[in-house]
Amino acid sequence: MTRRHHGYALLAAIVSLIVAMSVAIYVSAASDDGTAQRTVPGPRPPHNSAAPVSTGTWVGSWGTSPAAAEPGTETAGLHDRSVRNVIHTSVGGTAARITLSNLYGRLPLTITHATIALAAADDSAAAAPGTMRRLTFDGTTTVVIPPGQQVMSDAVRVIVPHDSDVLVTTYAPAEPGPVTVHAHVRQISYAAQGDHADDVTGTPYTEQVESWRYLTALDVLSKESHGTLVAFGDSLTEGHSSTVGANRRWTDVLAKRLREASFAGRDVPRYGVVNQGIGGNRILTGGNGRPADNPSGLTRFSRDVLGRTNVKVVVIDLGVNDILRSPSVTDPEQILDGLRTLVDQAHAHGIRVIGATLMPFGGHRGYSADREAVRQAVNAEIRSGRVFDAVVDFDRALRDPYDPRRLRPVHDSGDHLHPNDRGYERMAQEFGLESLKGAAPARL
Repeated sequence: MTRRHHGYALLAAIVSLIVAMSVAIYVSAASDDGTAQRTVPGPRPPHNSAAPVSTGTWVGSWGTSPAAAEPGTETAGLHDRSVRNVIHTSVGGTAARITLSNLYGRLPLTITHATIALAAADDSAAAAPGTMRRLTFDGTTTVVIPPGQQVMSDAVRVIVPHDSDVLVTTYAPAEPGPVTVHAHVRQISYAAQGDHADDVTGTPYTEQVESWRYLTALDVLSKESHGTLVAFGDSLTEGHSSTVGANRRWTDVLAKRLREASFAGRDVPRYGVVNQGIGGNRILTGGNGRPADNPSGLTRFSRDVLGRTNVKVVVIDLGVNDILRSPSVTDPEQILDGLRTLVDQAHAHGIRVIGATLMPFGGHRGYSADREAVRQAVNAEIRSGRVFDAVVDFDRALRDPYDPRRLRPVHDSGDHLHPNDRGYERMAQEFGLESLKGAAPARL
């Protein structure tokens, strides 16, 4: 290096030091109900984890709900394993931060190495050249997440494009289990024995799973978006029966519609779209265990909607499983009271609420005339405008005009409950994008 270049390098280092000392460091560690906790420090961070200095707005680009303890990990956990989650962005940004959850763990989870990178290609564990970044937590590379809690990483400079796959990798040297997981996610992720969190080739990642482990959120510092839309629902929101790895859930299609309309100059909201659907989810009733697997909508709303970053609007599509899976729920008012409770909670935080009508399930093994009557009564009240700020009529969009109790055959995945890719696209097309604008009604 010449003396002149050495001088430039020294000057750049001084400027970087000044910037790093003056910018804010973004970090959070919290229980899954939002109660703040401290992280446990580890080694000091590497240089590439400095907080970003670019301008923009923090929004959710991707998200999922911690749904259960992963079967088979109760005692052994994922000992000495690198977990590489593959996720898909809805909006882009110039910096990123993640949230990790140990909701279902019984002991503290120690993560000693975590990274983020862009994927080199679709359905790949390899990282795009030059995009690998090491993540830190409260300025350290090791974080200890107590059982039942979650942590947010520091922000890291990395260009994250919209509509792209991102690799988030964590290494736990001695994960005690159970592992917090969201399974059946229509996306393949990976794992490798040993610490390969910074591996760019993807070669060690020989284990494939259709699950997201630990990871529950990716936020980006965005200039193209000003808020977050949360889709809160069950398997119909989660994307059950859509093509694995193709990102054809209705939430993916809605994100694309919003992005394209905004880029075309239309006066539509510029939102990141975060999918908080859990297969089998109900409004009123959670699963077994403490904490409960598949927690009820009423239980998880605070974490999965109110606790997300910069939420402007929530789309609620819940109620079908209360009808199908809860024999005691035969009064439509029970479901509607639960929905109104969620709306009240959202309004208290200034969040606009879009409600979906319940789609038909005629031909499904759980169908009965009594359950159909409950669905029709719930939908009638939703359409009346007395429940939500606005309505997206999924029922009207997908029902068979010749037999409204059933899905239209061209949209049916075959189980008479879940749409196929074409059906999910039709659901996203049902939104009037302008209806997503505006704030919650003023409280009197």
